[in-house]
Amino acid sequence: MATVTYNEDNIRSLDWKEHIRLRPGMYIGKLGDGATADDGIYILIKEVLDNCIDEYVMGHGTAIDIELTDGMISIRDYGRGIPLGKVIDCVSKINTGGKYDSKAFKKSVGLNGVGTKAVNALSNFFRVQAIREGKTKVAEFSKGVLGNDFKIKKTKEVNGTLVEFKPDDSIFKNYKFRAEYIENQLWNYAYLNAGLKLNFNGKTIYSKNGLLDLLTRKTNGDELRYPIIHLKDEDIELALTHGNSYGEQYYSFVNGQNTTQGGTHLNAYKEAIVNCVRGVFAKQSYDVKDIRASIITAVSVKVEEPVFESQTKTRLGSNDIGPKGPTIRTFINDFVKEKLENYLLRNEEVKKALQDRIEQSKKERLDIAGIQKEARKKAKKANLHNKKLRDCRLHFNDSNKKTPEENRLRTTVFITEGDSASGSITKARDVQTQAVFSLRGKPLNCYGLTKKVVYQNEEFNLLQHALNIEESLDDLRYNQVVIATDADVDGMHIRMLLLTFFLQFFPDLVRNGHLFVLETPLFRVRDKQKTFYCYSETEKQDAIGKLRGKPEITRFKGLGEISPDEFAGFIGDGIKLEPVVMGEDTNIDDILSYFMGKNTPARQVFIIDNLKVEKDELTEDEVEDINEDIEAQLEAKLEEIDPVAA
Repeated sequence: MATVTYNEDNIRSLDWKEHIRLRPGMYIGKLGDGATADDGIYILIKEVLDNCIDEYVMGHGTAIDIELTDGMISIRDYGRGIPLGKVIDCVSKINTGGKYDSKAFKKSVGLNGVGTKAVNALSNFFRVQAIREGKTKVAEFSKGVLGNDFKIKKTKEVNGTLVEFKPDDSIFKNYKFRAEYIENQLWNYAYLNAGLKLNFNGKTIYSKNGLLDLLTRKTNGDELRYPIIHLKDEDIELALTHGNSYGEQYYSFVNGQNTTQGGTHLNAYKEAIVNCVRGVFAKQSYDVKDIRASIITAVSVKVEEPVFESQTKTRLGSNDIGPKGPTIRTFINDFVKEKLENYLLRNEEVKKALQDRIEQSKKERLDIAGIQKEARKKAKKANLHNKKLRDCRLHFNDSNKKTPEENRLRTTVFITEGDSASGSITKARDVQTQAVFSLRGKPLNCYGLTKKVVYQNEEFNLLQHALNIEESLDDLRYNQVVIATDADVDGMHIRMLLLTFFLQFFPDLVRNGHLFVLETPLFRVRDKQKTFYCYSETEKQDAIGKLRGKPEITRFKGLGEISPDEFAGFIGDGIKLEPVVMGEDTNIDDILSYFMGKNTPARQVFIIDNLKVEKDELTEDEVEDINEDIEAQLEAKLEEIDPVAA
């Protein structure tokens, strides 16, 4: 065995940019390619925006301009502008910034002086311009290295700071900004900063009523059991209602930061709601599950010098509101007890509607209690004796020095149908981090059915147990749930039925960005020298033009036709996942009734127009035949396109 030396030569000191580029995950979380809302490229935007928001909170500037052009982001605020003599230091020296003066930024989000430096270090191009009192200073960087240091000059521009950057594609491989994620991000800033105008690619994002507007948009078109309750004080604001959909929807914020992973404040808020309801209906002894079922609510708190559990600030770790204030738990509980309890006691109709919703949830829970018990037995027996789930080896308590949550974030499960497709993916997958769940035939169309079907239908029962989402989405076993079906009519049909299952019974899995569709190539184009895998007819034609010899063209109509060796390239580092995104105005009931309800002529036209995987190869007569087939076999073939395409 070779001897490993350990001496002075092994000790390295990295400068700020080298450390950020070597360990980017420490600063911006997971890297990703932009397919999920918490990928690093969106954290880069957030780090710049946080500084702009802090300026607005301090009373400087009422608008922020954001532009996305060809992978380049431009963010311009109208605050005070970085002091001109410190422009370069503020974006290239760790632990340098105005937020160390706690008097100026008492309840700021970005307190550690790292954010903008990380953006600088992780960008191929980074430009900062400060405009202050008739003068301006510009500096340009590449990967954290200063390129152009322009002299201070006079200007007639309005005070503020402009930051432009383009992420480093050697770190963010194949990245793509998705405008819908950026827009959702900006809406959250708007809700938490009523009166602020955020101008994004020509669209103005603005909120007048804070969290009331947030819940109004989130519940657009939903049937609510009672009008949204909106309560606020100096350092806390909440909005709350109950709907009819399954799941619980929580939106939590600290100092204007969207804490997607919750934390001490959200835990305290959930507890406070239960305590309040039990206080109002003291004789009923309602179960926690019944109180929270179908809840839709948002809470925002302001904390002095908040402590987050990661640089990306998605989970609050603080226990105190401030050095001299109460604990967060006490602060939130006291506010909810006083304000919400008084509101319910003064509004008898709302109180009665809330109780009716709780009673309905209680009845539904008790109705399926026996079915659940039997379903658990069947699922346990099935897991022992069949091979529907080929799990990954990365157990949550292994000895690789990563926490269970870190391990979970690395995991993916592919949901497939058919032995050939399951076999190809199983042989090609990374057995450490990727699992495969095999469906047996087409799933049931569960639109309009109750949750009993989840336990009575064997496929759905086993799928829910495989994902470990029976009790709570907090227990989700895999970070990415990927629908992997064939690129033909039957495959699209299965995809739609699975989407219906998740949207109907587990909408939070979609809202929280865990559901994806696997994109696999439609064509292989090759000659003796080169091979291209193409995802569209256009890509196929481009590939043919690049070949010198006679092209050999293979049309993949089923996943089982792709060899495991080839498949490894499509589900490895180069995996293409299309996220199932629920926008601000997405209405689940409208989507499902349109796609899975009674047939309509308008829907037939939509289906045919969106059959891109086959339409390019069909004649007009063949398209008409498909249309007639849909009409004649409605019960057998429902929807061949997913709602995301709409």
